[in-house]
Parts: sequence; C-alpha cells; structure tokens
Amino acid sequence: MTFTTGARSRIWARIVSALVLAGAFNATGASGATPAKVSGSTALALAGVIAPLSPDLTGAEKKAVAMLFAANAEIPYKKPIVVTVDKIICRTGNVDITLRNCELTFGKKSRTVNGSTANEIFATEALAGIPSDGAAGSNFESLSQLSCTIDPNAIRRKDGSGADCTFQPGN
Repeated sequence: MTFTTGARSRIWARIVSALVLAGAFNATGASGATPAKVSGSTALALAGVIAPLSPDLTGAEKKAVAMLFAANAEIPYKKPIVVTVDKIICRTGNVDITLRNCELTFGKKSRTVNGSTANEIFATEALAGIPSDGAAGSNFESLSQLSCTIDPNAIRRKDGSGADCTFQPGN
C-alpha cells in the first residue's frame, strides 16, 4: 500500500491521539499532588525507555528490561528490577520542529538526550498520562520521583502483572 505524505501525517496524528487518550485512561491520579500510578504495558514502556539511560542499573538489569520490552518474557533474569529517576523534563518544538530533548536527573547525575531517544521518552510520558504544557514555540512534559518495579517472574505468567510505576506529574 502506498500513502501520500498527507495521508501518512493523518495516520500518525490518529495513532498519537489514540495513544494519548489510552494513556489518560490508564493513569490513576495523573494530576495534582497525588502520585500517579500506572501498571502493565504502560509501566513496562516507561521502564523500558528509561532503563538504558540509568547509571544505577547493572548491565544485566538493563539487558533484562530491554528483553522484556522487546516482547521476550522468557529471560534468565529472575529478580525484580527497580528503575528510578529523580526528574525528567522533555521539550519538543512546534516552531523549531527539529527540537526534541529530555533532561533526566539520577541523583547528582544528569543526562540529556536528543532526537529519537527524547521522542520515545516524550511519547511514553504522554502514554502514561503526563500532561503536556506549552510555551512560546515549545511543548513540555515533566515528571519527578519515577519508580518502576519490573518483576520478570510475574511478567512471565502473561497475566498483565509484573510492571508497576509511581511518579509525580510535573516538577
């Protein structure tokens, strides 16, 4: 099938809208001072995009999360994995449409990512119900105190359990 550029844009807009809407229904308490909670596939996605960037995880833990996120539940790693980040601030541009970056803070260490990695984090935050905020040509999403617990043994059962995250929307 061949699509025109306009048709592709409309298709992507519908997919993104559906993901944002699904995330809004999947998040519990995603606004205000109450910590938000997500579980299941959304929690695994949050952990999956953050784990490779974490200085706190071992190589084996990063590999295990990557395998789970890549639809491989039969992994040798057995212990629960906790993925944490103190703060994430992502920004995309709607005037400078090339702008995509996220700053992640892990304790005293911070890391800035750009391009497709930042886009993955931004989109996954939207899926988790993080509201976007706009300002003069930019869109922002932020959260703090993200803690995701990934239990490979529970995920292996394929009953929807094994991935839970809590976070504070905004900063």
